[in-house]
Amino acid sequence: VQLQAFGGGLVQAGGSLRLSCAASGRTLSSGNMAWFRQAPGKEREVVVALDPFTRHTYYADSVKGRFTISRDNAVNTMYLEMHSLKPGDTAVYYCASRNGRIITSYMTRAEAYDTWGQGTQVTVSS
Repeated sequence: VQLQAFGGGLVQAGGSLRLSCAASGRTLSSGNMAWFRQAPGKEREVVVALDPFTRHTYYADSVKGRFTISRDNAVNTMYLEMHSLKPGDTAVYYCASRNGRIITSYMTRAEAYDTWGQGTQVTVSS
């Protein structure tokens, strides 16, 4: 099972980016999926987490109203649409998935996911 994340780059504050995460070897919708990020000197944090069984979606407060997770089952890919980007959004972004469902109380925890993409750098300039 592999996840490949891409789509990062350098963007000015207020701009937009769309990250993609292509899965191979397993159907993404067979389990929870999420995007995490890690800024220099900081711990990895959840950005958004999706439970495809209940459609429950968690967004970090810092990205609510600006970021949207979506998926295209036909191409086994999930996306992170990011708008109104801020310098504070600068980080390496990782996609993650799990074979099977994660209970709601754990879906924001990195240790609950068993497969990770390689990360893609997002840099937002002021």
